Amino acid sequence: MATTAPKGDSANEPASSNDGELGSSTVPTPSPFGATIADETLLDLPAVLDELVNAGYIGQRQAEDILIAPRTKRELNLHPLEIVADREYENRLQPGAKLDLETLTTWLCKASNQSYLRIDPLNINVNAVTEVMSYAFAQRHNILAVEVTDDEVVIASAQPFMFQWEGMLTQTLRGRRIRRVVSNPADISRYALEFYTMSRSVARAESEGLEFSGVANFEQMLELGQLKSPDANDAHVVNIVDWLLGYAFEQRASDIHIEPRREKGLIRFRIDGILHHVYELPAAVNAAVTSRLKILGRMDVAEKRRPQDGRIKTKSSDGDEVELRLSTLPTAFGEKMVMRIFDPEVLLRSFNELGLTGQDYERWEGMTTASNGIVLVTGPTGSGKTTTLYSSLKQLATSEVNVCTIEDPIEMVEPAFNQMQVQHNIDVSFASGVRALLRQDPDIIMIGEIRDLETAEMAIQAALTGHLVISTLHTNDAPTAITRLIDLGVPAYMIKATVLGVMAQRLIRTLCPHCKQEEAVDPDAWRLLTNPYKAKPPERVFSPAGCLECRDTGYLGRMGIYELLPLTERVHSAIKGDTDIESLRKLAMQDDMRTLRLAGAQKVGAGHTTISEVLRVAPTSQD
Repeated sequence: MATTAPKGDSANEPASSNDGELGSSTVPTPSPFGATIADETLLDLPAVLDELVNAGYIGQRQAEDILIAPRTKRELNLHPLEIVADREYENRLQPGAKLDLETLTTWLCKASNQSYLRIDPLNINVNAVTEVMSYAFAQRHNILAVEVTDDEVVIASAQPFMFQWEGMLTQTLRGRRIRRVVSNPADISRYALEFYTMSRSVARAESEGLEFSGVANFEQMLELGQLKSPDANDAHVVNIVDWLLGYAFEQRASDIHIEPRREKGLIRFRIDGILHHVYELPAAVNAAVTSRLKILGRMDVAEKRRPQDGRIKTKSSDGDEVELRLSTLPTAFGEKMVMRIFDPEVLLRSFNELGLTGQDYERWEGMTTASNGIVLVTGPTGSGKTTTLYSSLKQLATSEVNVCTIEDPIEMVEPAFNQMQVQHNIDVSFASGVRALLRQDPDIIMIGEIRDLETAEMAIQAALTGHLVISTLHTNDAPTAITRLIDLGVPAYMIKATVLGVMAQRLIRTLCPHCKQEEAVDPDAWRLLTNPYKAKPPERVFSPAGCLECRDTGYLGRMGIYELLPLTERVHSAIKGDTDIESLRKLAMQDDMRTLRLAGAQKVGAGHTTISEVLRVAPTSQD
């Protein structure tokens, strides 16, 4: 395969006696390669090409071209299927589609009468599978344990006609049977290296002492190290942190949670809004990983009694710069750390890609290009407010405009903005920050959040003196933002004079375009989604299925749904000291405001998401 087994790895090495003894799962099975499993056949390139030609996947001339082509040093270590996939030939059985490695692996499964398994690292207990066999044994036989239960061990292999390893491995499994599956040979090679590297680093960090070093400044670039063989003499905690960050970037995680427990630590990733359990660390190693990240984030490592904030700037495996915002919290069993991952590419996305389209986009553009006034964005934590604010400011921040922000903390460092951070320890609050920014000749001021009357009054003063103010509130929907300002003590006439509009938003998971499937509309679910407003159900909707691209979840990525409330004359008339939220909402609906659920219903009708997903994230119109 593509990696070389380390020398002398004898830890948990199965005995080499009884080499001919079969494992309990082996049954001689006829093969199109002219052999049976019991014949111990190693797949080679000529045999694979002959069978692919016979099956109609490629032509005879293509097979001959592969055979006579000189082998590169890399190809000498590749599985035959990988060599064929590298040519990127068209699949003759499916015109227009490439003959990729997954297609070839699926064919091999059918040819060998064995089950197919796509390895999903998020669903694998790395600690358990790496204890089944040594890294050297796994690499020598091109196999990988992918699941361990009380009764059986599931072993992935890309050599379905090799069985000798079963007899050797059976002796160490304590009565558990072996169940074989066929998996992508590149995945087996890659994940074997990653799993054993991580497992060995954790074990050695725990047994040999926990050492970590390195100091970063605010903008220092952290270069993630390349994974080394588990036997390499490396700083193990550094290796763990590198793997953790690289793994999170690859899995499209938005947050990394490192959570201490009494005897262990948990690592979880939030992907498309859902938390996934990833790994468990010994308590001491978990604390060392947290300390390493605190050093990189310029946080006080010795201080474990109070919450702290920090940030790291690094690069993904693709070379893209990524910023991480760190936050620690003292808990019963140690410091819990959450790392929010900010992808700079979100600032380059259009509002159409973010889900803001049609009349709502036109209204939003009209409000944010006004010369003065207040524009509010509302929603809970994780609803995409930061992305909306930064994307809007990025478009507004031309060379003729001075954009200033006051944030707590600064989410993403953007060269086009003048960014200021709240620092309560020296009495720099939102209100005092806005007061200082007003003396900086700003055109646009972004306030991270309006939390109190003093900040609201400063925002109003800025708007009245000719500035555009964009800020956020934590409310369930757009009309509630008006009553929240009144509850803070802002006079109704000031709201009418300064607030241009309010936009509430949520993030919904979008259906995977590669596997979504049509289904009939459930009338009851549709009525629940659009209640109490009548909306005609679409002719068709789509449901999640699950495929390789979406890791069998049926969803891939997220987009926003928006509820935009412009302060029209009709809405102005309803803003009073004792404003009734329901009457305000009804008047807004008469001016074509769509609730979050109605906006979600439109995305359902367009085939972007499901009714259940919108119901999960969007409040009812009576909230």
